[in-house]
Amino acid sequence: VQLVESGGGLVKTGGSLRLSCLFSGSTSSINAINWYRRAPGSQREFVAGIDRTDKTMYADSVKGRFTISRDSAKSTVYLQMDSLKPEDTADYYCNAVVWSGTLIQYWGQGTQVTVSS
Repeated sequence: VQLVESGGGLVKTGGSLRLSCLFSGSTSSINAINWYRRAPGSQREFVAGIDRTDKTMYADSVKGRFTISRDSAKSTVYLQMDSLKPEDTADYYCNAVVWSGTLIQYWGQGTQVTVSS
């Protein structure tokens, strides 16, 4: 499984960005795709996820502001980020979870999001 993120950039407080995660390879084996982020000097944290049944999950810090969705025809998962805050500044990573007798995780290279105050 290969993952390629895009859509990061610089935005002002209150603005919006949409991140994209293009997935390819053995996509039928993917159980869930998640977004994580890592802010400077901080540990990586879960942001949002969507499973093969389209069930979604969000970190409390982004509920009501971020929306994760999938377009299977385009092999893409999106993270719509609205009402952005300076504390959302981080590198955002796409993660795919595959279960094939053992749990395997794949990661993209990341895309940077900077929210200016």
